[in-house]
Amino acid sequence: MSKASSQSVASDREFAEALSALHVGKLNDAERLLKTILRGEPKHIEALNLLGVVLGRLGRNNQAIASFDRALVLAPNSVEAWYGRGMTLLAMNEPRQAIKSFGRVIAVKPDFSQVHLLRAKLLVDLGRQDAALKAIDAFIAKVPDSAEAWLGRSNVLFGATRYDEALSAAERAAALRPDFAEAWQARGNALHELKRHDEALDAYDKALGLHPHFAGAWHGRGNALNALKRYHEALIACDKALALAPDLTEAWLGRGFALVELRRHHEALRAFDRVAASMPNLLEVWLGRGSAYVQLKQLDKALSAYDRALAIKPDLERTRGGRLHIKLQLSDWTKVNAEISDIIASVRAHETPIAPFEFLAISSSPADQLSCAKKEDLADRHSFPAAWRGQTYAHDRIRIGYFSADLRNHAVGHLAVGLLEAHDQSRFETIAFSFGPDDNSAMRRRIKSAVEHFIDVENVSDADLTALICRREIDILIDLTGFTTHSRSNVLARRVAPIQVNFLGYSGTMGADCIDYIIGDRTIIPEDHFRFYSERVVWLPDTYQSNAYRLSDNKPSVSERLPTRAECNLPERAFVFCCFNNTYKITPKIFDVWMRLLRAVPDSVLWLSKPHPTAEANLGKEAELRGVSRGRIIFAPKLDEMSDHLARQRHADLFLDTLPYNAHTTASDALWAGLPVLTCLGETFAGRVAASLLKAVGLSELITTSLTEYEDLALKLAREPSLLASIKAKLARNRDTYPLFDTARFARHIEAAYTTMWQRYQQGEPPRAIAVESID
Repeated sequence: MSKASSQSVASDREFAEALSALHVGKLNDAERLLKTILRGEPKHIEALNLLGVVLGRLGRNNQAIASFDRALVLAPNSVEAWYGRGMTLLAMNEPRQAIKSFGRVIAVKPDFSQVHLLRAKLLVDLGRQDAALKAIDAFIAKVPDSAEAWLGRSNVLFGATRYDEALSAAERAAALRPDFAEAWQARGNALHELKRHDEALDAYDKALGLHPHFAGAWHGRGNALNALKRYHEALIACDKALALAPDLTEAWLGRGFALVELRRHHEALRAFDRVAASMPNLLEVWLGRGSAYVQLKQLDKALSAYDRALAIKPDLERTRGGRLHIKLQLSDWTKVNAEISDIIASVRAHETPIAPFEFLAISSSPADQLSCAKKEDLADRHSFPAAWRGQTYAHDRIRIGYFSADLRNHAVGHLAVGLLEAHDQSRFETIAFSFGPDDNSAMRRRIKSAVEHFIDVENVSDADLTALICRREIDILIDLTGFTTHSRSNVLARRVAPIQVNFLGYSGTMGADCIDYIIGDRTIIPEDHFRFYSERVVWLPDTYQSNAYRLSDNKPSVSERLPTRAECNLPERAFVFCCFNNTYKITPKIFDVWMRLLRAVPDSVLWLSKPHPTAEANLGKEAELRGVSRGRIIFAPKLDEMSDHLARQRHADLFLDTLPYNAHTTASDALWAGLPVLTCLGETFAGRVAASLLKAVGLSELITTSLTEYEDLALKLAREPSLLASIKAKLARNRDTYPLFDTARFARHIEAAYTTMWQRYQQGEPPRAIAVESID
């Protein structure tokens, strides 16, 4: 055997050993063997290429590039060298240079689908979606039956947010290769973005049936389950993804969002921290952290989280509004007027800078509120098919479903329980669907006893809840939540009942054609405001708001023990202005009025609900900026018993309402306790509630129509004790004789409204405005 032949045999053996060493991870052994080959055969192209791979695995990227370049000098069209060079440049974070190398691969081997896809992905990452799509389409033109290429096209289109087209491409890939798990995952991703979450879940399940250890499909499944509100299952799916790929950022993110919804907020924050450690500028991290901190009432931290999110994406939908709402809760009024103006302008430009509920606190325009609500509807709802198919139910009694997150120790629960107890069970069957937390409170137990059927659906998915309501054949579904916390309006969007009604929990229009009626009265929604409501307006004769202060067990709703002023931290002889509204309702404009009143009335104080500590400090600072000592603002801590809270209000002299968002439950609380409420009539539903309540208790003289009139009347009442005493005496007389607190009367009126709705539905007639006649 010749020396050359002997050397070739030896190098072949060493090359095989090097390849084996590479496969088992013995990189240093592989490097030594390959360098031995190259000392004997410097032009051994395969050894040069493999050495480049080994050096890249060792992190010595510059040396790897040099090895590939030596191979290319010898073989300029070496696919292996150009591919290895591209992969190394990719590891060096040189995507533009990597694209050039991959382009040379494609020039030599046009059917190398993996490189086409990789090159397209890099072009997408560089923001060159059009170039990526052009490259993929050129490949597909040559190889139209390449499932990998159609998958690549789907991924490019997905990155360009062209989800319908991405779905079509993914479906083509899956049709060409039904066992292609990645194609099914891509189909699921597109369906998820198109809000077809049930179908997305099926696609992910198909991918996992083909490839049970596919971390990306498990993560996708978690996303779909989160969207379907199946949070326990979503958490399991994310955890399976992380067991397979512990560094999968998206799965940690999905885990965090599921934990937020499961109210395991500290665990959620740990999940978001895990993501932030590697991707500190990922937008979703800060949104997730903000949500968790809001639920934990750590509002300062929530504000910082939203600031980070907006620094990453200044035009982020809703986050500006969410941030502003937190600032109002913290009474942080820095540039707040400019921010309010900016958000109102954005709403008028048909953008979505704020959630509808948050907008109620800053908007004085019913037209703007309708526009904001309609954007919520357009964003989320039109893809749902109707679950109720037009059939007419026939029951012995009208079936009323109360649909709420707040059937517990919550303002809505306190207002609604009396109505639930007062329903005529010979004519109405009442079913409560509770999708909020169970606080195990006395109020929760009272509500359960008040209805015939109480169904806890907190952990039931939208799809399953839809099916459940349809099985129950609900005639009229009353939404007591609207766009407030824990809203399940997506269920209503599926048209689960022939009649769907917006009542009590949300003070405005929902802007959605799936809601047929809104319960109001002539004060809340004057006839010339009907055009600002997507629903048909129902006028009740007295007031739209139900109340429930007369307890069924004969216990007094106001504690018989009156605490001393000292126990309430109130001066013995001070005139006490008070307002127990949430701080987000206290605007700088209304606070200006209050501070002028304190300056004008010596020894007077302002009594507020104790807010977040930052808000307390900010209100004190704002008072001093207006020439009022912060000591003249007294903060009332939250009490466990509502009866004690009502009792202590007897030490107040005058309740000062807020605008543009009035007192609602807090106003009726004050009136029941014997405390006069002074209000200013606004333009929106939320700004007209206190006026409605005052009319229903016979105190229209406390309704003003401008802040100047409001301030003047407050000052007059503070300076004329006899006038204020006469109003208090009138309130004491009217409380038990006027309609406001007559729950049985209210029940008969709203039942008349329900009956009219039901009769029109039975006769096949569309919803129309209803004015209920007074039943005396």
